[in-house]
Amino acid sequence: MSDGYDPDFLGIPLPLPSPARATTRLDYPRFSVLLDEGRRFAAVTAVVIDGATLRDLPRTGEWRLDPRVDADAQAGAEIYSRNDLDRGHLVRRRDPGWGTTGQAQDATEATFFYTNAAPQAAGFNQSKELWLGLEDHVLAYAETTDQRMAVFTAPVLADDDPPYRGIRVPLRFWKIAAWREGDALAAAGFVLDQTDLVDTRQGLVVPPLGAFRTFQVPIAEIAAETGIDVGPLVAADTLVRRGLRPVAARELRGADDIVL
Repeated sequence: MSDGYDPDFLGIPLPLPSPARATTRLDYPRFSVLLDEGRRFAAVTAVVIDGATLRDLPRTGEWRLDPRVDADAQAGAEIYSRNDLDRGHLVRRRDPGWGTTGQAQDATEATFFYTNAAPQAAGFNQSKELWLGLEDHVLAYAETTDQRMAVFTAPVLADDDPPYRGIRVPLRFWKIAAWREGDALAAAGFVLDQTDLVDTRQGLVVPPLGAFRTFQVPIAEIAAETGIDVGPLVAADTLVRRGLRPVAARELRGADDIVL
């Protein structure tokens, strides 16, 4: 089941981001999860994507616990029952689904381990809004060059996240997509905020239309806020490379707002 994230996949060394907090590394086909067992969620997920050989396979796989770590170190089915919380994939189901049909199916089914999930507002996770399309948009851009990407995604594990059923529900998520521009590394960072969707006082999620917001943010800010060492991704940030520093968060209304 395990080959994990490949730091040389882009042809430019890109190490797995390293959290300051202790984590447990779990390798799956084409992706890796750094699990924060105390929070029961991933602090980092990392996947490599070959856009040239992606396969559009039927959805197969069932959510399940990873037997390599204790059940109480994973946020399992009990977190998501009888409420409006969805099991939100961190590594998207389709992202590692490339290569041969068998390889692609094994990889996509591996994304259904609870170690790769985090609670997301139903309205957000089921929508077709920009957050779910970010990787497709960046991949389409990258296809003009190398057709390969590395994507890092996780919840922001903040100390003040609201408690619920023995966990603390993350209110924000971060994503960094990286690709090649010629011989150089390029990357873009994003944050999604679902604060207005989550009401743990009633054990419910109330998703008013447009209540979640997506931002493009400096990768350095993601690193500082999460306490994660992202290595060369800070210098590769498209906001920096395009001379837009020191830009703060840029709220995205559509794909045309993304700086690549």
